[in-house]
Amino acid sequence: MKMAEQIEQKLRQAFAPVHVQVDDESYMHASGPHAQSHFKVTLVTDQFAGKRLLQRHRAINQLLADELQQIHALALHTYTPDEWQGQAPDSPNCMGGGGNCLGWGIPASGGRMDRRPHSPSISK
Repeated sequence: MKMAEQIEQKLRQAFAPVHVQVDDESYMHASGPHAQSHFKVTLVTDQFAGKRLLQRHRAINQLLADELQQIHALALHTYTPDEWQGQAPDSPNCMGGGGNCLGWGIPASGGRMDRRPHSPSISK
């Protein structure tokens, strides 16, 4: 089973969503289109009513703990049915250079993240 299908199956079972979408966005990154390393989840469920964003994300992270050991990035867009506008925001383009993903100093090999934004050299 592909990672996106595995993630979606777990989300459906745990949250009984009104809407769930799991996009494999690995193709947008240095890891390549078949890496199954970068995912975007859009989840709309009544179970998020009265819960803060952090609580929603923690619930998903706990559910997907095993999957998070195998992937590099998981973008979460969580809504109640009342909050849902029909579409999650687009993901930004990969800004990495030299094998870095999103310009945050994350090697495509999955090395440590140093959280310093990548700034290209400027020649004068």
